Amino acid sequence: MANSLSSNISTVVIPKFMEAFKANRVILNTVDRQAFDGKFTPAVGTTLYIKRPHDYNVSSTSDGDLTSETKSDIIAGRAACVVQNFKTVFTDWTILEQATSMDQMEEILAPMATRLVTNLETDFAGYMMKRAGLVYGAVGTAIDAWSDVAGAGAHMKSLGVPEDSPWYYAANPQVCAVLAGLQATTISPGSGTKVDTAWERAMVSKNMGGFQVFSSNALATRTNTTAADLVGALASNPTVTYLGAKDTMTQDWAVSGFTASAVIKAGSVVEVTGRYYVSRASRQAVLDASGAQVKFRAVVTADVTLSTAGAGTITVSAPGIYEATGAYNTTTAALASSDVVTILGTSAAVYQPALAYHPKAFTLTTVKLPKLSATESYTATEDGITLRFTKWADATKNQNKLRVDLLPAYGTLNPFFAAQCYGV
Repeated sequence: MANSLSSNISTVVIPKFMEAFKANRVILNTVDRQAFDGKFTPAVGTTLYIKRPHDYNVSSTSDGDLTSETKSDIIAGRAACVVQNFKTVFTDWTILEQATSMDQMEEILAPMATRLVTNLETDFAGYMMKRAGLVYGAVGTAIDAWSDVAGAGAHMKSLGVPEDSPWYYAANPQVCAVLAGLQATTISPGSGTKVDTAWERAMVSKNMGGFQVFSSNALATRTNTTAADLVGALASNPTVTYLGAKDTMTQDWAVSGFTASAVIKAGSVVEVTGRYYVSRASRQAVLDASGAQVKFRAVVTADVTLSTAGAGTITVSAPGIYEATGAYNTTTAALASSDVVTILGTSAAVYQPALAYHPKAFTLTTVKLPKLSATESYTATEDGITLRFTKWADATKNQNKLRVDLLPAYGTLNPFFAAQCYGV
């Protein structure tokens, strides 16, 4: 007997759609996922908040007397999750189509689920690229060796990214093809077994360079700044306290000295001369393999068009925080006016960096949408992702209609847990 969408929306359509949706996830499998079950439906652009973990200093004394020691203040930071546009797939079918074709329901529903996943992952990967606070390698240099992957892992470990969970390294299919060809023994997850999911098919290595390495065609490309002069300076002292950054984990930099009316593009990498990273674990300066201190870098989060004087304010992810007794310091000294700022790479070049990250670098939250006043309306949640299914009819056209919606919100839990990656 042919399946009927009219009678099987909850028992057949939703389970089959959710099965296909889950099977086609790749990037979504690697980041924090939370379902927001609120009492209202936030509008696009609304900000939801998730608490950030606290951090503390450790006092070292000979007698345990803390009289002269500085206590660690408890500062309640919040990770901002901004509601994005609705993601929707919808279709209709005539009564005749329903009568003759619904025995092929999987063939109908699977492409809908695949398209929804692909669109969501592409959008979210672009967000990740612009919010990854760390940068490894020489911007624009191709990734062509496993040492490039291992180097990114060493960079993250040196900066104190916790190893309490698997780390992930997402590269485009061409890069992954090169890396796979360099493996002494090809690693085929689940060798000898049926590979059922996009995640299994995407895996290149389960443990190489400290990462689970996988292929993704959802990674974002970016165009570098259009400035002819890629060297400018800080025009004033930025706010360098954790209190000023705790809710956004971004930092505003007033800059000057660049090309007139230049566009500094989102995703561009900026480096500050004379300022260096502090390890969040050891609270010491981070050194590279040669023993040199690692320069502080950040990623621009949004396009900015500079004035005719080559000045403006850019917002960067991964703020340079420095307080004399701060528990959240990220630099060895405070960023200050006149510090030289360099935009790395080539003017107007197009890049597609790999992404290395801890799962708690980012979060994808979905809002539980209210049911619509329709013939049938349901919500379904799996692995923190909530979708809404609605079926209704257009009696004039003799058509049944089906729409599947999700409303995502993207957040950065810790930009220092993620890196844009290039070759060395």
